[in-house]
Amino acid sequence: MSMTTQGEKHFTASDTVRDIVIGMSDGLTVPFALAAGLSGAVDSTGLIIIAGLAEIAAGAIAMGLGGYLAARTDAEHFAAELAREERETHEVPESEADEVAQVFRNYGLPEDTVTAVVGAIRSDRARWVDFMMKFELGLEEPDPRRARSSALTIALSYVTGGLVPLAPYFFLHSVHAALVGSMVVTLLALFVFGFVKGHFTTSRPVRSAWQTVLVGGIAAAAAFGIAKLIG
Repeated sequence: MSMTTQGEKHFTASDTVRDIVIGMSDGLTVPFALAAGLSGAVDSTGLIIIAGLAEIAAGAIAMGLGGYLAARTDAEHFAAELAREERETHEVPESEADEVAQVFRNYGLPEDTVTAVVGAIRSDRARWVDFMMKFELGLEEPDPRRARSSALTIALSYVTGGLVPLAPYFFLHSVHAALVGSMVVTLLALFVFGFVKGHFTTSRPVRSAWQTVLVGGIAAAAAFGIAKLIG
């Protein structure tokens, strides 16, 4: 979080924070819904624990792989666009210079100022290409370690979140009691998670918390109801 000279607070969610949010939100919700659904169909906490752990393992792998592939795609897209911009500054420099000029014209700068700034930018080809990547395409060079760190962060966050709704089933032998315990700890965890997420990403953290609880609650209720109907 940064503070401006006027005292305004701004928060820019990092890639790591985004990965934690993705992994934790799914980790809390999906195993919770699974455990609730199985609680309506079976009468063994052991079976629910085994199924829940299997889902957490599969979900963590799938989510982590998804994060890895997404980060790799971003890196490949950046490399392709960088090569294209470098090629175009050699092959069609006047067209590229006009695109730079248009960026500044959009801000209402006078034409003589635009001409001077464009001339300064195109005098250094590396700076020119960098400008085009950032201000024409809105692309920043991704961290080369991003794919691996994203996969690991999402997977670990999923596992952490997924163990919360399963925890009562380890300590309570009654499926009904474990389900009630799971509902309490998971909905509380969803509220806290939603509040923290909302505190940094919105101006209404309490609203974010209740929305997160609502999504998790609906998913669990639907799974439980379907299991009861089928059973």
